Amino acid sequence: MKSAIVTGGLGFIGSHLVELLIKKKFKVFVIDNEYSGNIKNIKKHKNIKIIKKDIRKLNYYKFKNIDYIFHLAALADIVPSINNPYEYLSVNVTGTTKMLELGRRLKIKKFIYAASASCYGYASTPTNEKHKINPQYPYAFSKYIGEECVQHWAKVYDLNFISIRIFNAYGLRSRTSGNYGAVFGIFLTQKLNNKPLTIVGDGTQKRDFIHVTDVVNAFYLAAISKTKNQIINIGSGKSRSINYIAKFFGGKTIKIPKRPGEPDITQANIKRASLLLKWKPKINFQSGIKEMIENIGYWKDAPLWGKKNINKETKSWFKYLKKN
Repeated sequence: MKSAIVTGGLGFIGSHLVELLIKKKFKVFVIDNEYSGNIKNIKKHKNIKIIKKDIRKLNYYKFKNIDYIFHLAALADIVPSINNPYEYLSVNVTGTTKMLELGRRLKIKKFIYAASASCYGYASTPTNEKHKINPQYPYAFSKYIGEECVQHWAKVYDLNFISIRIFNAYGLRSRTSGNYGAVFGIFLTQKLNNKPLTIVGDGTQKRDFIHVTDVVNAFYLAAISKTKNQIINIGSGKSRSINYIAKFFGGKTIKIPKRPGEPDITQANIKRASLLLKWKPKINFQSGIKEMIENIGYWKDAPLWGKKNINKETKSWFKYLKKN
């Protein structure tokens, strides 16, 4: 039986990855401090061991015979990273080096890092992996520096890795934390409470949305493939506007100011994923949204965002981030 560590395994993407690994007959060690993860996201299974601990405080000696490390644990969201950059660098960089050291000591087969496509900043599209790096806020910067650490450990210590730059992942269990963040959680909670959908700017900005099932399939293929020491984009390869998404939800909308530091469009070039991992997205976007709406009750306890509290939450966003 193969074994793997999944950091952030109680979270949105991590919990789906744990499910997939169990289906593939893995023994899985989940490391999660429950900052944004939820124990309810994981069903009990004899081959899952959950360790509720901050990755920065792990004891190396507790693990042995681990084949893969999937490192997804991180602090996310833009605004908190602007307000608390030190903590973001501590968790997203120091935490990553902690897991790299664990992988080195355990002599694992491969280290799979959850990177972020936000490292590209304002980018030409479709964006390939050789594009200039230009992070616009501390979260993006911290995730990119984490990726640099992964590459350095590979160079110095001969540690095999794949770094997956995720575009806009969506799907069931997307985060419901107290931070203002991803569009789907916001829209779903607003719809659940019969409130208008908040559209940033004119809503014509486009994002490359990729279903979480497709994301975790890429992580699995990255681990078992012969490919090593590569940075790979994972997105749908298509872009859809916020207005387009709002139409699926229906109801009233209100406009809020366009924000600096956000590109008008993101779109992944996924040729490398297709070539090296034999991967391609399979989940139809409309079906993915329908699935979320049908399970809208999951977001009943999520914070409700409206124009007033969004404006208050994003003050530092407008203060510090530069305009496009």
